[in-house]
Parts: sequence; structure tokens; C-alpha cells
Amino acid sequence: MHLEIETKVKIKNVSDLRSRIKKIAKHKNNILKKDEYFAVVHDGYPKKAFRIRFDGSWYVVNFKKHLMELSDKEIVVKEEYEINLGNKEHFENFMSLLSDLKFEKWIKKEKKSEIYLYNKDKRAGIEINNVKKLGWFLEIEYLCSRNEVERAKKVIREILLKLGIDKRDIDNTGYTKMLWGKFGEL
Repeated sequence: MHLEIETKVKIKNVSDLRSRIKKIAKHKNNILKKDEYFAVVHDGYPKKAFRIRFDGSWYVVNFKKHLMELSDKEIVVKEEYEINLGNKEHFENFMSLLSDLKFEKWIKKEKKSEIYLYNKDKRAGIEINNVKKLGWFLEIEYLCSRNEVERAKKVIREILLKLGIDKRDIDNTGYTKMLWGKFGEL
């Protein structure tokens, strides 16, 4: 388990933002992330869910717990847990467990990510994400331990400032909540 400190902004001009990012960060890679979210589905938006991401080789379960006491209006702090399911057989066994526990596929999300590492602190990731059905977003993420939260927030605020991002443009609504609000069940 580690903490994920992050902020998100809807992008208006992707090429302009990309050129500003390249002045302060180095391109690491591009990746396609295909996620399926699972929840015990009742009416409305579920209180808890988790995702399974297949990266082409491995299945990884990911779930997060918001830490409201460490979050603020601009930056969200979450405990993040990941479990590597490994191969297809392990995945199918896990899916049988989910079915038995009454978890259902809830929402699918697909995003193409351009990932950059901040020159002054490589632990700060800057992503330009094209989320299918939602559009373009900037995410700045810092993974750390609990005693590094304030440092992580400081670095994220520094990056926002260098990129010329107006704090009023920050929207930390989760992608699943956006998809649910826009399309209902997917």
C-alpha cells in the first residue's frame, strides 16, 4: 500500500499543454489502459468499487480509499492497494470469487495516456489522458508514504503553477462518476 496524491484538470488545448509539459518534464511512455470496474450493484452509484486492469500480460486489481482528512479542494489523497492476479487462470479464479460474492461488472473505462516525469522530482508523474467518451484530461500524480504528503502536495502545486493551470479548472471528480453521470450503466 502507498498513498496516491493527485489532481485532475479537463484540458481545453492539448497541443499547447503538451508543449508546456515538455519544458518541465521528460516523456516516459504512452500506454493504453483498459479497466473494468466491479461493485455490488444496487440502484444508483455504488459506495465502493474496484477495478481490474489488464496490461497485455497481467491482471491487476486496484482499489482506493479516500483520505478526506489529508485531501483538500485541489488535491486528493487516497490509499491505493494493488494485487497482481497474474495469468488468465488466476484471473478466472478471482472472477469466480467475485461472482460468488455478488460483485458484478459495473463500468468499463479506457484511456490513452502520455506519461511524463517531472524533471525536478521523478516521483511526480504528469499524464495527458484521452478518456474514451469523456475527452482530454491532465493528471498530476505523486506516490508516497504518509509522512511525505505535504511534500507531494507542494510538488503538485509547483507543477500546476509552472503549467499555468488555473485552480478553478481543477475537477477531481472520478472518471467512473463522470461516466456514470453522463451515461448511466455502461
